[in-house]
Amino acid sequence: STHKIENPELQDQLLEAYHHLDCYPEVSETLKSLKNRGYCTGILSNGSPEMLSSGVKNCQLEDLLDSVLSVEDVGVFKPDRRVYQLAVERLQTEPGKILFFSSNAWDVCGSSNFGFQTILINRFGQKQERLPGRHLLEIQRLDEVLEQIE
Repeated sequence: STHKIENPELQDQLLEAYHHLDCYPEVSETLKSLKNRGYCTGILSNGSPEMLSSGVKNCQLEDLLDSVLSVEDVGVFKPDRRVYQLAVERLQTEPGKILFFSSNAWDVCGSSNFGFQTILINRFGQKQERLPGRHLLEIQRLDEVLEQIE
């Protein structure tokens, strides 16, 4: 552990908290609007299937997502190219047709280098990290993308 915290009870509490995270207030309406415009929606995450399922259910997003993909299906974590390839295969499309959102610079780097059209969500106006790869757009709230796409 990075911070030398050896407390299994605390670790269990932190992991359990991931199952009960709230989503940001604009997420549901943005997903609904994207689906109404004909876009497929999904999650591609380093989280476990159980964690993702709990989060989706907790945020009541079940009807707004077409797919929920976990890295457990490929056995490696993002930004490994095989994770992004999982999305291409499951969605039966090509990388350049995937509009990928992330608030993590390393994920923006990995996904854009893979060929996704990548959008950086920078909710708190953090200074940009110096990593390779370019994002198409930087937004603070997910719903800002609706002004940029047809």
